[in-house]
Amino acid sequence: MTTNTVTMNADLDLLAERIERAAALVQRLREENAALLRERDDLTRRLGDTETKLQGQDVAALLAELQGLRKEQKEWHGERREVASRIETLVRKLERLEG
Repeated sequence: MTTNTVTMNADLDLLAERIERAAALVQRLREENAALLRERDDLTRRLGDTETKLQGQDVAALLAELQGLRKEQKEWHGERREVASRIETLVRKLERLEG
């Protein structure tokens, strides 16, 4: 073989390698695109489900109501602790009176 033939074969081998890498990259990108399309469709469906559940409800109003309920719950826990403390004090006084 001549030097030109060897060089041409080496160039063809490099070209073939680059084409194979490009084909593999295109295949990987197609697979990623398909996965992203499935994810998008799933998220679109989930968003639709959420919108249906919240239909007619104001999210900001619901969050404000939730915050108010949490505040009220904290107040009730405080009152409960206060009542429990007072009951314990009364029980101790009764025990001293009985003892």
